[in-house]
Amino acid sequence: MTDRSTRRVERPVGADRAGPVGGATRLPRALHPGAWWLWALGLATAASHTTNPLPLGLLVAVAALVVVRRRGDAPWALAFRMYLVLGAVIVAMRVLFRIVFGGGQGDHVLVRLPEIPLPAWAAGIRLFGPVAAEQLLGGFYDGLRLATMLVCLGAANALANPKRLLKAVPGALYAVGTAVVVALSVAPQLVESVLRVRRARRLRGASGRGVRALRGIALPVLADALDRSLALAAAMDSRGYGRTPAVPAGQRAVTGALVLGGLVGVCAGTYGLLDATGPAYLGLPMLLVGLSTAVAGMLLAGRRVRRSRYRPDHWRGAELLVAGCGVGAAALTVLAGSVDPELLYPPVSPLTWPELTPLTLLAVVVAAAPAWLAPPPVLARTSAARDAGPATAPRGPVDATPADGAGRLASSSPTQGGPS
Repeated sequence: MTDRSTRRVERPVGADRAGPVGGATRLPRALHPGAWWLWALGLATAASHTTNPLPLGLLVAVAALVVVRRRGDAPWALAFRMYLVLGAVIVAMRVLFRIVFGGGQGDHVLVRLPEIPLPAWAAGIRLFGPVAAEQLLGGFYDGLRLATMLVCLGAANALANPKRLLKAVPGALYAVGTAVVVALSVAPQLVESVLRVRRARRLRGASGRGVRALRGIALPVLADALDRSLALAAAMDSRGYGRTPAVPAGQRAVTGALVLGGLVGVCAGTYGLLDATGPAYLGLPMLLVGLSTAVAGMLLAGRRVRRSRYRPDHWRGAELLVAGCGVGAAALTVLAGSVDPELLYPPVSPLTWPELTPLTLLAVVVAAAPAWLAPPPVLARTSAARDAGPATAPRGPVDATPADGAGRLASSSPTQGGPS
């Protein structure tokens, strides 16, 4: 009679959470950083066209929602909280400026502060004095608009990989792109360094808080920033950044003239579009000529820059949808401003309650769509667990009957021999 026994069969990690085979579950992948930046710039453009606190607050909530749902666990993904704090500081500073530099223009005076007299040459400037609700509300509206634009750009900084963004920069702008990417990665690295130093202080039993703990945090963060700078400089030098092949002087002069002339044409064309009293040729024609000249110069300059790309980023359907949501939100806000401009810029005198229009509400809904349209991010801890799947403990036994009856559990006796 064959001895029938059971043995344990390991299940791969995540098998119990996976959907059915061939289901509609999307695989995690990193979205193109350009798509996130286009989405964020669209939200910032929408925020710049209104001072209504209702759509501005909704845009901040949308940016936070998308970041929470689609950010990874990389160091730069932890910087969004810092942008929220910085936005709150901007709003508080704008309101404080209205209090310090005269905020008494209005009918509803909240408090009367002692006014500091100034000399005659400072006419028109007042320090302190009566503070009116209209001026405080105007400062709050202006600060909230600027803070919302900053938060939208901070969302792109938390969602987009700055290293992959460098690969998408044209060859002619690789030096400028490198500097910009390094500058964008400074804030996330500082946040990561501060969190690491605070964690180390808690493990060592440090109890200082506030200003007393600033010295114990600032010095290690500064030392870590210097170490990162030296490591980055050495890494960039070893990879050949800043080294270009020999270029003839004539080609260099032509390239510089084309790029510089194109940028001057773009500035002149933009000024012509903004100034309705200027001649017609300074508007759209000059802008198109400047853009064409600048693009030609960049293409000519990019020929001497040879770069190899490993796994180039492609634009797929998700990238187009995310970028389209940002453009759509900006377009709907601009359209709402042309239909009901008084609702996008609520007056502060007389005091009125801000209202939402259907177009602005639709713009907010379109801006929030990437929270579900974008694929889930790739998490480092998830990848590590997947790579270590065979070495992990099994989640549960699976009954399996071997054909030869030799599948006895070895755990019954460590010195068990053959069958007696």
